[in-house]
Amino acid sequence: MSLATRVHSTPVPADPAIDAMVAALPKISLHCHLIGSVVPQTVIDLARKHGVALGRSAEELYDHHSYADLGEFLRVLDVVGSLIRDVDDFRRVTYESLTASGAEHGVLYREVHLSPPGHPGVPYRRILEGVLAGARDAEADTGVRAAFLVGLCRERSGAAAVELVEQVVEHRADEVLGIGLDYAEVNGPPGRFVEAYRLAARHGLQRTAHSESGPPQHVEVLLDQLGCSRVDHGYHVVDDPVLTARCVAERVPFTCTPVSSDIGRYSGSGDGSHRRIAEMVDAGLCVTIDSDDPPMFGTDPTHDYRVLAHALGYRRDQLAAFTRNAVEACWLDETDKAGLLARVEAVVSTTPDAPPPVQKGRA
Repeated sequence: MSLATRVHSTPVPADPAIDAMVAALPKISLHCHLIGSVVPQTVIDLARKHGVALGRSAEELYDHHSYADLGEFLRVLDVVGSLIRDVDDFRRVTYESLTASGAEHGVLYREVHLSPPGHPGVPYRRILEGVLAGARDAEADTGVRAAFLVGLCRERSGAAAVELVEQVVEHRADEVLGIGLDYAEVNGPPGRFVEAYRLAARHGLQRTAHSESGPPQHVEVLLDQLGCSRVDHGYHVVDDPVLTARCVAERVPFTCTPVSSDIGRYSGSGDGSHRRIAEMVDAGLCVTIDSDDPPMFGTDPTHDYRVLAHALGYRRDQLAAFTRNAVEACWLDETDKAGLLARVEAVVSTTPDAPPPVQKGRA
């Protein structure tokens, strides 16, 4: 399977107008995990390089729909992470994420989620050396720009999280802008990590965190105790009207991932309706769209826009609004944001719109 070959886990009808629109739209990527960006053939290559028997072909490697079970998805994620070991491995997967899974889909800028705990025995300095090399090569070849955030594993202790933040601070790089919090929310409520987040804040690191399945009150913890400037997923916020109103007033960004979250039954109960995202948009929340772990969930940045165009009837203006929201939510400084927004607007101005969806009950 080549890098260009993609089998989408969520098929949509063929529609040339929608396909042209979503392909042309510029995209800003704020919720994409490095480990989850590794295409099947690269996994096979890395396993062969390191003498690991996978027992599966590239075509069989990712069972998209089995990831309704988050535990199964995380098990696969850990296997892939364990195969990325040396500097060149990190350079390769970063480069591929930013080019074949990024620039080829109109991604102008990506804040890549790193997960050091997902690479057992690999020093943080080695990870950093490899991903920075991959980012430099990708920008030189395609113009896509990247920065990074370091994910704390919520299934480990608060002390382990503090230790990882200390490593980030010790080996500070300009391209590492902040930290996140990932893995299963049920196994690591956000309050456990207040100390690590306060340490990050003292050293000028930005903060975000996953909140995909917990109660709305977890979003309050992220904002008030962890000092997060945005929330990854966060669909359950709309279950609390008071909290929703607060997040609208404060322009709290939510980095939503339609395909992966639908498979995982977070944003639409697995029915393809994407009703949670629709509710968030209708409430006036600042929503961005990304593809999470693209090949693992059988998607890509273009396809996540495509499924919303079909499921919710969104066209150029709303889809472009997601991109503008992502510019606002990203962690670049104001000067760089202004330059990035100008690039976005230049592309949007030449993007063809698709006809509006046919209203039910009409011919």
